[in-house]
Amino acid sequence: MITKRDEKNASVAFLGPRGTYSQAAVIGHFGSGCELLECAGIEDVFAAVEGCRADFGVVPVENSTEGAINNTQDCLLLSSLKIVGEEIVSIVHNLLVSQTADGSEIDAIASHQQSLAQCRHWLKKHYPKFRQIECTSNAEAALLAQNDSRIAAVAGPLAAEIYDLKIVHAGIQDQDHNSTRFLILAQQGTTATGNDKTSVLIHTENKPGALFRILQPFERFQVSLSKIETRPSKQAAWEYVFFIDFEGHIEDQAIKELFVELRQCTAEIKVLGSYPVASS
Repeated sequence: MITKRDEKNASVAFLGPRGTYSQAAVIGHFGSGCELLECAGIEDVFAAVEGCRADFGVVPVENSTEGAINNTQDCLLLSSLKIVGEEIVSIVHNLLVSQTADGSEIDAIASHQQSLAQCRHWLKKHYPKFRQIECTSNAEAALLAQNDSRIAAVAGPLAAEIYDLKIVHAGIQDQDHNSTRFLILAQQGTTATGNDKTSVLIHTENKPGALFRILQPFERFQVSLSKIETRPSKQAAWEYVFFIDFEGHIEDQAIKELFVELRQCTAEIKVLGSYPVASS
């Protein structure tokens, strides 16, 4: 079992490059002293931890305005890694330019497609005629702005720091409550803390009332659900699995009793992990 002590000076794989909100999640959870392993894709983060090239992995799993990250959920379907923590990162988008730019020569705004969408109304109001450049990450956009004074980037404060950019406008996201939830992955699970959450995947038979039968035990044992979503099972056409988050740890007696009943009404249960609830 992993303890907080194991996280000190850990090597952490994350969705790079540096300067992204993924790195901000790493710093928020592990601090700035950990060893960073940049990965090109979410699948690569899983592979790095599975292959023992990193102690932990950090991947985005859902955004408060855009919804679930399907790629992460699909990887969880197949991976043997455990979720051992979570980190909530507030998404604060800024308009960044190079230190030498005065703003008058800017004719383009670069960012990840999702970030541009999250600032759509602000950009339409203030820069309606500027061309937009879609990048693979906000960090790539920041690098473009660093090298070209005609390009402004939409990115977070960490990108401004790493790529030495000026913040021309701060907090330009259309919704102030925008945040992304990240999962911390490892090969071993964590011990109970008394304030935990458990994530599971439940496969059901394709029969009427399947979801109702799953939910009944949660009501009987008074276990609160925090999320329930469906995804294709990847095993057969039109078969689905339920991603469910609920309060409690698999070591808790009430959760042990809950699982006894769940196994009687489901085809398969995969425990993704029990882990401390992120501080808000």
